[in-house]
Amino acid sequence: MYKILIFISVVIACFTSCRSTKNIKTAIAKKDSTSLVVLVDHRAEDSVNFIKERFNSLQNQKINFKTFSAKVKVDYTGTDNKKYDVNTFVRMYKDSVIWASVIAILGIEALRVLITKDSVKVLDKQNKLYTARSVAYLQEVTALPLDLYTLQELLIGNPVFLDSNIVAYSVAGNSVSLYSIGSLFKSLITVSESDNLLQHCKLDDLDLTRNRTCDLSYSGYENKKGVNFSLNRAVTVSEKSKLDVKLDFKQYEFNETLSFPFSVPRNYKSN
Repeated sequence: MYKILIFISVVIACFTSCRSTKNIKTAIAKKDSTSLVVLVDHRAEDSVNFIKERFNSLQNQKINFKTFSAKVKVDYTGTDNKKYDVNTFVRMYKDSVIWASVIAILGIEALRVLITKDSVKVLDKQNKLYTARSVAYLQEVTALPLDLYTLQELLIGNPVFLDSNIVAYSVAGNSVSLYSIGSLFKSLITVSESDNLLQHCKLDDLDLTRNRTCDLSYSGYENKKGVNFSLNRAVTVSEKSKLDVKLDFKQYEFNETLSFPFSVPRNYKSN
């Protein structure tokens, strides 16, 4: 449970598992047989303009912030198939720091985490342990190529690992899906056709030997001070094991003055 709590505190939003995607036709057609799959012909002006318009609109929808704070109710099922629920408080200063506090049963703080560009520090308050690692620890815990910037984008609800190398797209009902191939993942991102809000993100590892798949769903959007923010996320990460997470943002604020308290008590042991 210790690693799961760390996972929750450092990646309040991640992904949900699916089978590996072999090609865009399989990925989209099985999801909706009525989808129109269009392989992008870069010589065709219509295709190029459509992709450019959607890609730019998705980029323009990204949330810009200086600071961000939130209270998140987290329900998750671990690799032991046991279900847990915790409240997590998150604070961020853009491109600088992520601070998180995980509250367990009876309102007791279980973990406190501080992430910077270079390091990950964890206070295990239940066992009085202090862990200090390089930022590479994010990848060890989450099995994803995360750094501070990417993790902040995940937490705020912006798309990640989206590459401009879009090779296909589909249109189904009120949804548009873009399929891109980047340096690490094949990415299938679905947005609403009317307002271009992010609905779903599916990633498949290009390294087939890892068989790593990730998926994140967004819903419950509200507009607060001109920002479209997803209150509800459905999360799973799958490689050798599977972790299912549901996230409900109960409170959140942008661009307020924040503090990031983190001190190591003398009686804590280093881990």
